[in-house]
Amino acid sequence: MDGPPNIVVILSDEHAADAAGFAGHPQVRTPQLDRLSRSGVTFDNAYCTSPMCVPSRLSMLTGRYVHRIGAWDNEVSPSPEFPTWGDHLRPAGYRSVLDGRTHVNGDDRLVGFDGRLVDDHPDWLASSGRPVPRTADWQRGSNSHVSEVAVGPHHHTDSDRATTRAAVDFLQGRQRAAPFLLYVGYMHPHFPFVVPPDYADLYDADQVPLPTGWDTPVRMQHPVIAQLRHSFRNDEPLAADQVRAATAAYWALITHLDDQIGLLLAALENTGLTDATVVIYTSDHGEMAGRHGIWQKQCFYEPAVRVPMIIRDGRSPDGAGRRESTPVSTVDLLPTLRDLAGLPGDPELPGRSLLGPLSPVPVFAEYHAQGQLTGGFMLRSGCYKLCAYAGRSPQLFDLVDDPEELTDLAGDAAYAEVLDRLQTELAMIIDIDEVDRRARADQAERTVVARR
Repeated sequence: MDGPPNIVVILSDEHAADAAGFAGHPQVRTPQLDRLSRSGVTFDNAYCTSPMCVPSRLSMLTGRYVHRIGAWDNEVSPSPEFPTWGDHLRPAGYRSVLDGRTHVNGDDRLVGFDGRLVDDHPDWLASSGRPVPRTADWQRGSNSHVSEVAVGPHHHTDSDRATTRAAVDFLQGRQRAAPFLLYVGYMHPHFPFVVPPDYADLYDADQVPLPTGWDTPVRMQHPVIAQLRHSFRNDEPLAADQVRAATAAYWALITHLDDQIGLLLAALENTGLTDATVVIYTSDHGEMAGRHGIWQKQCFYEPAVRVPMIIRDGRSPDGAGRRESTPVSTVDLLPTLRDLAGLPGDPELPGRSLLGPLSPVPVFAEYHAQGQLTGGFMLRSGCYKLCAYAGRSPQLFDLVDDPEELTDLAGDAAYAEVLDRLQTELAMIIDIDEVDRRARADQAERTVVARR
């Protein structure tokens, strides 16, 4: 194929990097993503820029860090000051199309893209001709607590299936010669853990191992983590059977997601587009799933901040099945898209293209939203991870010797030099106290305006 490739970006919601077959999980079934991994490059140490939906997504779409665009929490809307993927690729002749979950707020349904298939929220699906039925057995579940596991219909499932149908229709009906950028966003496996009936028996909860630190007492944890658990009513751990049931349900949603992705990949093959298309899969953040006694995300432990990432270039088998261990970031996706489109690098973007050889560079993330005691900042440098908090003591972990992050080395004199080095590297990226003040001031102002 001459010219730039078609690009399909598949973005799930809350998929922990280790919860997949291609990541080595012995129980979670993801045959479609496994196949994608075998035919592409898998980035084993990919991180989101913020373990929260809207901040992560706006950062990803604009290619800029959260503090640069002021995307502090889930209540912010995108600013036209910062162009998104569609804006960037338009000069290269791309038609950009959104489909499904974007979760970026505001009245602008396109956020720099040229068109949209299925709207963002199930309540808006009627505008695409695919209304969600609200029948008597339509499960609403819980939007804040994972202890309520259910089986039945749910708008997340309906939305994801409508999103897949629309993407397949788009691929089958494509006639234009111009390259396209198709963003396909899925709700799953985000809580609530309401499992489609045909997936209810996929995983036996009795066979689910309890996660690391699931019953850790709050009093033994860092104050920032303790506050996070308190804010989400997790001061006391769930009962063991609840943990197993919730985990089994989470895995079932991942497998449902995988099946939807399989339908999308099949459509590429059936339309003859596979060899002309680059497919990228990732997620906006992970899910703690009970580890360290935490559910959801909102922290810098690996299950929350590390995400799956696969890039398959259908034009070339070179690199198929390759595993890349160099830490990378979702902020690297926009430079990668520009590179694929044949566009030059943008010096205003902090990320880098993932297409060429990668040298080790620090990876940065931040969190300023719900449940946080103070502004949180993460730096992954080599095998070490620094978690810094404005006005609070830091955390330091060795991810090689301690992948479960059970031993905080910040207070160990033997690691004082390592701690100082990472703090210096972090200071080259951000002034954590100044950014924390900015975030709090903006959030306070929006609270005042909302109350007027």
